[in-house]
Amino acid sequence: MSAQEPEAESTHLKRVLGRRDLVLLFVVAVFNLNVVPSIAANGGVTIWLWIVSLVLFFWPQGIAVIELAHRYPGEGGVYLWAKEVFGDFHGFLSGWCYWTNNMLYVPTVMLYFVGVSVFVLGPGHSGLADNKVFALIASLSLLTVLVVLNIMGLGVGKWINNLGGIGTFVAAGVLVGLGIIIVSRNGVHIAAEDFRFPADPKFVLNSFGVICFGLVGLELASVMGDEIEDPRRTLPGAVAWGGLISGALYIAATLTLLVAVGKGGISVLQGIVQAVSHMAEQVGVPWIVAPFAFLLSLSIAGIGSAWLGGSARIPFVAGLDSYMPSWLGKIHPKYATPYAALIVHAVVSMLLVVMNFMGGAGVQETFQTMLSLAVVLQLVPFLYMFGALLRFAFHAQDGQGVYSRGVLFLAGLSGLVTTMLGIALAFFPAQQITSLKWYEIKMFGWTAFFIGLAVFFFFVYGRRKAALAAATQV
Repeated sequence: MSAQEPEAESTHLKRVLGRRDLVLLFVVAVFNLNVVPSIAANGGVTIWLWIVSLVLFFWPQGIAVIELAHRYPGEGGVYLWAKEVFGDFHGFLSGWCYWTNNMLYVPTVMLYFVGVSVFVLGPGHSGLADNKVFALIASLSLLTVLVVLNIMGLGVGKWINNLGGIGTFVAAGVLVGLGIIIVSRNGVHIAAEDFRFPADPKFVLNSFGVICFGLVGLELASVMGDEIEDPRRTLPGAVAWGGLISGALYIAATLTLLVAVGKGGISVLQGIVQAVSHMAEQVGVPWIVAPFAFLLSLSIAGIGSAWLGGSARIPFVAGLDSYMPSWLGKIHPKYATPYAALIVHAVVSMLLVVMNFMGGAGVQETFQTMLSLAVVLQLVPFLYMFGALLRFAFHAQDGQGVYSRGVLFLAGLSGLVTTMLGIALAFFPAQQITSLKWYEIKMFGWTAFFIGLAVFFFFVYGRRKAALAAATQV
């Protein structure tokens, strides 16, 4: 199979994403309210971690996305970029980690949806979120709906993303607005000591990796590069606006949560609704909790849809390249979508949810463990992205890309160091972990399993690809 064949086949995908769609996609993918409670639970010190991560990781990420998308446009994003710069295996490993991370992350989004959506039924039903059977059935049901909508095409699926983006704006606006009213009436009850690093920082260290994880997403649209209208003109402005809005929303939401609830009372699944409920009672509008939970549920569904649909393009391209089974590269005859890859993604995510619940951990601990593992796998492709910037800085000539060699060097070095630190710190347990031994076994065991599986697939199907190429030349 020649290098041009995957690109030729991917042209059958439809260009349906405009600038407004991309900005909303970035906001819904980057600004994930579901990670804010687990971060805010570590106190005011996380505000400094947000600022550090925005400067040293998020800003370089935007530069990397714009530069790499300009040099290597097309379907595949992190898979295509690492492949072009570092070779086939590194491209596959980058794409594989990006995909498998989302097979872990999408289930955490489903669990968060369950934790929030029960408030739509009224505060008396909030305990359902800790019921394993209910959480499992509701998670799998939502996942099935999102898969069906994405199979029907981005022309349909993007409306879930867009509704999620709108729901995110409104939910964040309500959260921050109530916080401003409370502060104006009662003042700020956070002391300066709350913003200092604690004597035992091990729990805070885990949150730095989660913060970096929370800031990824600007690369998501480039994974769907062949489905963007005029990507070279549309992408840079969308990245800038989406990044600016997402960063501001993260800091505002974290501060509001700390002011309204305090780090000691924050639940990793229901912290946002807890904050709104607490503030709404003080303001005298308790009725707002149910509609807020509904809007936040829309936002969470949009997050799940965006990451499910985007990451499924990785095995689709890998299937076309014959590094994974070729049927993963199939396009639906009616909807022109990578339906096989979407179905496989959903099935594996469902199995992972079931397996984690079978281990005996509670819902919140399951959520936190899967989130930490997703952090490790998610950040691997960013090692390649920032490494590519350093390579361009040393070996490429000015004028070949968007940015100068100096900017590429600073962004690449900053992003690479921050990414490595984020990966390492994700192995520190969060506060919700009850067994350090089993947490480390799961983290190291699953990480080794997924990396080993990538090596297996690449070399098994890599030899198959070489054999097919040799056969066609005979």
